[in-house]
Amino acid sequence: MRIGHGYDVHRLVEGRRLILGGVDIPHETGLLGHSDADVLTHAIMDAILGALGLGDIGRHFPDTDPAYAGADSLGLAAQLVPMMAEAGLTVGNIDATVIAQAPKLAPHLPQMKENLACALGTTPDRINIKATTEEHLGFTGEKKGIAAHAVCLLI
Repeated sequence: MRIGHGYDVHRLVEGRRLILGGVDIPHETGLLGHSDADVLTHAIMDAILGALGLGDIGRHFPDTDPAYAGADSLGLAAQLVPMMAEAGLTVGNIDATVIAQAPKLAPHLPQMKENLACALGTTPDRINIKATTEEHLGFTGEKKGIAAHAVCLLI
């Protein structure tokens, strides 16, 4: 068994799509980043890479590489499956929390689970996603950005 933790944060800006867990969520702002800026998927990827002892997503998919400009984060996450297989590991479970004051994410969580399970070669029952606000405190509470934490167990 191997355990990993991941964290990611991106700024909210006008003129960008809001993509979380591969779901395009209607909202007046979106996340700024080199790729699609999917903080949930990025946090989960970092947790998996941490469990594998392989650094972080910046090491494998650097934001200085034009090949990843606008990249689909679920497609990047799928590239972790062979890394897990090479280590003789697979997803035991993933638990993630998205921290966002708005929009309401609960209606989108089931699709996020499906998308992430498909990308990571596992089943949705091995992935748990929660969403919370910070009661208007800090940069997430002030709607300046969205953050995500994730832990994973590889078996």
